[in-house]
Amino acid sequence: MAKKSKKQQELQKLVDRTKAYEVNEAISLVKETSKAGFDETVEAAFRLGVDPKKADQQIRGAMVLPHGTGKSQRVLVFAKGDKAKEAEAAGADYVGEQDLINQINQGWFDFDVVVATPDMMAEVGKLGRVLGPKGLMPNPKTGTVTFEVEKAVNEIKAGKVEYRVDKAANIHVPIGKASFDEAKLAENFEAITDALVKAKPQAAKGTYMRNAAVSSTMGPGIKVDVSSYVK
Repeated sequence: MAKKSKKQQELQKLVDRTKAYEVNEAISLVKETSKAGFDETVEAAFRLGVDPKKADQQIRGAMVLPHGTGKSQRVLVFAKGDKAKEAEAAGADYVGEQDLINQINQGWFDFDVVVATPDMMAEVGKLGRVLGPKGLMPNPKTGTVTFEVEKAVNEIKAGKVEYRVDKAANIHVPIGKASFDEAKLAENFEAITDALVKAKPQAAKGTYMRNAAVSSTMGPGIKVDVSSYVK
């Protein structure tokens, strides 16, 4: 543990905690401070000027990052008939109906994203108490309740990410892996930032994009200058 602590301290010295870096400079520092023995995930964190307690200031959505996340997502699809066949053809990892519902009720969670056709939601909705806390419940706002099964599966496999403001008005989104080149990470960061700016609720008052930071799984947080996004 002592060695790890020393290593973290050395990495922290590379970052000026009082400075908000330009996007490209921040991404460069993320890569420089990513020294773990695995390909660390790079995450962007945003603090927004919204009140999550108010229904008209909730922010939730999904988008496909220009360069994906670098992670292979295991997709489960609740569908039947032709839509089940469509899901299988699109590359869904698991496709089923009551059989999968029973497995989940028994504690099986070997998947990352859940998609359901609208006609399955009466049954899938009963899983809310187990899928909800894990952030796995299908939702029309994120495109995971749909009859366009092929499109949904393809987008998820291509690097679709979901974002949702938490109780503290923060949003955390993975934007790739430390092994990505700087340009790809920067483009992914700018894409999610643009999406959040467009999602600004009309009821939000004051500064909307308050601050942002990027970090790798084991690396320090690095502030990003988002003043150009503040309208």
